[in-house]
Amino acid sequence: MVLKEQPKYERVNLQHPTNKSKNTNRYVIGCAIFASLNSVLLGYDVGVMSGAILFIQEDLKITEVQEEVLVGSLSIISLFGSLGGGRTSDAIGRKWTMGLAAIVFQSGAALMAMAPSFTILMVGRLLAGIGIGFGVMIAPVYIAEISPAVTRGALTSFPEIFINVGILLGYVSNYAFSGISVHINWRIMLAVGILPSVFIAFALFIIPESPRWLVIQNRADEARSVLLKITEDEAEVEARLVEIEEAASTGNKEKAVWQELLSPSPALRRMLITGFGIQIFQQITGIDATVYYSPTIFKDAGITSEKAILAATVAVGFAKTSFILVAIFLIDRVGRKPLLYVSTVGMTASLFSLGMALSFLTHGSSPKGTGIALAILAVCGNVAFFSVGIGPVCWVVTSEIFPLRLRAQASALGAVGNRVSSGLVAMSFLSLSRAISVAGVFFVFSAISALSVAFVYFFVPETKGKSLEQIELLFQQGGEYWRKGGGEVELGDVEQLVQKQRKPEEVELGNTAQLAQKQ
Repeated sequence: MVLKEQPKYERVNLQHPTNKSKNTNRYVIGCAIFASLNSVLLGYDVGVMSGAILFIQEDLKITEVQEEVLVGSLSIISLFGSLGGGRTSDAIGRKWTMGLAAIVFQSGAALMAMAPSFTILMVGRLLAGIGIGFGVMIAPVYIAEISPAVTRGALTSFPEIFINVGILLGYVSNYAFSGISVHINWRIMLAVGILPSVFIAFALFIIPESPRWLVIQNRADEARSVLLKITEDEAEVEARLVEIEEAASTGNKEKAVWQELLSPSPALRRMLITGFGIQIFQQITGIDATVYYSPTIFKDAGITSEKAILAATVAVGFAKTSFILVAIFLIDRVGRKPLLYVSTVGMTASLFSLGMALSFLTHGSSPKGTGIALAILAVCGNVAFFSVGIGPVCWVVTSEIFPLRLRAQASALGAVGNRVSSGLVAMSFLSLSRAISVAGVFFVFSAISALSVAFVYFFVPETKGKSLEQIELLFQQGGEYWRKGGGEVELGDVEQLVQKQRKPEEVELGNTAQLAQKQ
């Protein structure tokens, strides 16, 4: 068959050919890993606080309202870091903004570990939140700006991997130190979170600055040397450098960044809807409620032993971390949008199942052991589907879609929406649970998750295999292009993901047809 003899990677070569050695690949991966270390801090805080709060409540005698404020305030406070992070990264660079984030978080974590009262604990929480706000917005931006198009999706997902690793470490820390005195154990749990900062300090002397930021600063020679480390192909480096310089000079230079964001062009408005919307949907489907309050959920399901509850949360952490690896493997193979479809549909089903399981347990409609098993399975299913799609893809898409001149500030705005949504969910979960029951809250989350499926279809384009500058041009095409021209291709990618029985010849013909459609 003639079609079958087409070069396997023709589409990639048409986009942006890459001719990197193994050393270059390792270098880029190393930069992405080091840049993602701040995400461990966020993940660890989320995971460890879910268990530490049980002992803080007993030691400091805090009320349920104070518990909600302590848990949820980090996300609200972090929005100030995210807002400041965009301007700071444009001023001092992407790399040193990551260093500043680690220092601020480290100060807050140390203060929380030594806190003698709820007030001092909240001051430490304030500093930690600002540090996390800086880190959570800058890492995906930095990685997107140093990564080749063909691997950018996987590499930009690294921060989400490290968040999940941090959550798992937090759960393990809870379980490991739970047997110590109540006055000491939660302090050790929080203090352990300082350790990743040591590696971040080391990383700052290894990773380069973003070549796109260097171009904005009129440091083209330095940008060229960074690009040479990434690609080792001088012709491609020069082509990319010209493309970045053109992107940096595009637009009305007299118009302030925030003024442009507040009165956007049609293309920028589409970008903002996509970026801001996907960030909000990532959180209002209740992932942080599931993670922060998993001990409360398992208590409501009928588990009484604290050790058993913390052991169940470790299982949740393993599920969440394991499936993020699946996303990394698939994101540059099947694309962003197919993973979003699988993720949002799966989360909707899992959240509904969790609500049903808790309802049956509350009304005694099922055996206790069966109900508990179903509840644990539904929670693990929810975090697994989150990790395989909207968890990492959210940050990938947000870091890809905005023009270079606006990327840091617009990404910061998206991170603000993410953190505010997270905080509102975390700070209202216990109150809502009292009002409509824990099961009722998860039925609400299930309905919101169903809406996120429609949002993905109408507002999120496929960005797989495109350079950042090409994605900017894609948004000028508009939503009809995504749904009519691109929609069939994207749903075809989903078909590849779920239909494992297709013959190799059929897959190759399908890929060739997709290439023809996208061209």
